Amino acid sequence: MKRVDGFHALRHFYASTLLDAGESITALAEHLGHSDPGFTLRTYTHLMPSSKDRTRRAVDNVLGVRPEPPARPDDGLAA
Repeated sequence: MKRVDGFHALRHFYASTLLDAGESITALAEHLGHSDPGFTLRTYTHLMPSSKDRTRRAVDNVLGVRPEPPARPDDGLAA
């Protein structure tokens, strides 16, 4: 089994889910068993949502705006 298909992929998914939900790097480092939060930041920083994304979600949450579902590709069938 390749590294990207096993436990490493599961840890990466876990980290990205927590970061997307707003978990701090310090807490994530603790959850992952890293003694240095700097290591966690260097390893997972590319998974952190951008400031623009966080800002948009925060305002949408306050206003009660629900995110639109992702667009589905046109399957060519008429409704």
